[in-house]
Amino acid sequence: MLRGIARHAVVLAFFVIAKLGSVAVAGDQIAELTKLISSSSNEKARLSAVVSLARMDDRRAMKPLVTALADPSAKVRVVAAVGLGRLGHKAALPALRNAANDDADTDVRTKAREAAILVAKANRLPDPFGDAAPVAVEPPRPRVKAGFGDAPRAIEDHPDVYVVIKTSADDSPGKADKTARKAHADIIRVALADQCKHATNVTSVASVAQHYGLDLRQVDLSVVKLEAVASGSYMEIEAQLRLAISDDKGRMLSFVSGGAKVQVPRKTYNAKYLPALRKEALENAMRGMFDKLLAQLRTPTRA
Repeated sequence: MLRGIARHAVVLAFFVIAKLGSVAVAGDQIAELTKLISSSSNEKARLSAVVSLARMDDRRAMKPLVTALADPSAKVRVVAAVGLGRLGHKAALPALRNAANDDADTDVRTKAREAAILVAKANRLPDPFGDAAPVAVEPPRPRVKAGFGDAPRAIEDHPDVYVVIKTSADDSPGKADKTARKAHADIIRVALADQCKHATNVTSVASVAQHYGLDLRQVDLSVVKLEAVASGSYMEIEAQLRLAISDDKGRMLSFVSGGAKVQVPRKTYNAKYLPALRKEALENAMRGMFDKLLAQLRTPTRA
């Protein structure tokens, strides 16, 4: 009998050791993939790393996947969103909600929205966007025609801001040539136009603005700083923008300033990727300033 117990103990010990070994290997693999996502300038390499993480049913994959939601590549961000939806951890909800609302790419917003809803359902939480049936155990109530009895009256969402992008330019110091400066100006114009396009409370269409009685606000976009500098063990690409707001007569009303930085480890930095890194910094700066810009656009003017 003792011999049988000893044999079972040996088998159990072997199973435990094997299990611990597999966990360590998985942990090492996640660490390597995480490092690749944050340090590689190669889109295909980062995409491959995110695909591998997205296939793992491991909670430790959540943090690098959340990080990948800010990757300059839309393909990487899409896979990261899908992977987070599969994992189903509620800690990823804020990042998915932000991506669903703010990402510049339509596919990323769609996949992030789907993933956020999956995560909410997996954790028995309400719909994160408030526009679908809540995830709840109680049966849905019968629908009542809006506007009668005690039922709330449906309110149509409509724009309250009428904005047109007037000009965009790269006025930053430095030796950038005319072609590069035009490219930078186009990047911030497209980034802001995309944000406005997907904001239900903003319109750039004159007939729509006239229908709702909205005053025109014009915006002049300017890059005031765009440089790459060494900072410790990183290269930092910093973008600073200035958005000037004027009325339909061209009268200056206010302005908004802001910026963003992109960091790349110096040991993996390659100057040939600088245009892509500048683009990422410019887009991040514009996305980060959008809510602040809207607040200024809604500020009533003094007579």
